[in-house]
Amino acid sequence: MRIVQIGTGGWGKNHTRILSQLGALSAVCDADSIRAKEIGTKYSVNHYSSLDTLLNSEKFDGAFVCTPTSTHFKIAKTLLEQKKNVFVEKPMTYLSDEGEELQRIAEKNKVILTCGYIERFNPAVALVKEYIKSKKYGELIMLEFHRENRMPLHIKDVGIIYDTSVHDIDTAMWFFDDMPEVVFARSGKIRHEHEDFATIMLGFKENKVAVIASNWITPTRVRKFSAVCGDAIISSDFISQEVKIETNHGTEIPRKEVEEPLLLEIKNFLAASEGKEKIVVKPEHAVNTTKVAEAALLSSQKGTPIYLDLK
Repeated sequence: MRIVQIGTGGWGKNHTRILSQLGALSAVCDADSIRAKEIGTKYSVNHYSSLDTLLNSEKFDGAFVCTPTSTHFKIAKTLLEQKKNVFVEKPMTYLSDEGEELQRIAEKNKVILTCGYIERFNPAVALVKEYIKSKKYGELIMLEFHRENRMPLHIKDVGIIYDTSVHDIDTAMWFFDDMPEVVFARSGKIRHEHEDFATIMLGFKENKVAVIASNWITPTRVRKFSAVCGDAIISSDFISQEVKIETNHGTEIPRKEVEEPLLLEIKNFLAASEGKEKIVVKPEHAVNTTKVAEAALLSSQKGTPIYLDLK
């Protein structure tokens, strides 16, 4: 596989590292020509500061788009129209209708389009998903997510809902295997241009609920979630990947191998591009997550619940 990467700063530098490690990286492109040269030299690949120049100069099979959210649609559309497989970092687009347009182009050109909802590849999340799917501990009733940290320096064009809460919106829909019927959110800003704290409630069928709390205010890094099931509370830490199961019979901590979620995510894209695996995060998943994020922003502005009809 020959893969190019557009955008190599912030979180993107981790994609570059893994793509190089897997022997798939063939070129990088960054609007910052100094950084493009630095990364290209580091990984011994061609480097560009213009997407047009890259497209005219390189032959490749797929591309990773790790640029600011506001640029995702234009870049991904250009690549899909060139019939390239495309991985876009989350959120796929700022507007859900732009995401739907990308999905249509990908389907028309019979290429892969996916989005970086990395927690689906977190071994802890995958294990909890297995428990929920098998109903080993009863029916899933409620989810709670907590993410806290200082604001990442590379985030400039979106607030915490689009940058951070979207991870848990996607995970909640994946766990429930359903779309929320209603969204209610409160958010505000203390230190940043966009909202830097938010609490979102997603209401699913049969009064099931997910509560997502995120902030860029507290100094410590927290990434935790819990799943309340009929016969147990299953809690986990996204970072340590430890899972704890509490039942009437005591507490169990199942053993499992710790793996880097980003490595697993990138391997899935490469394998799907070669027809060896199915893509885990489908474009419609990414579009629905954006629709819920849009509703959360609207709810926080209006102070009212937003009712959805997502299929």
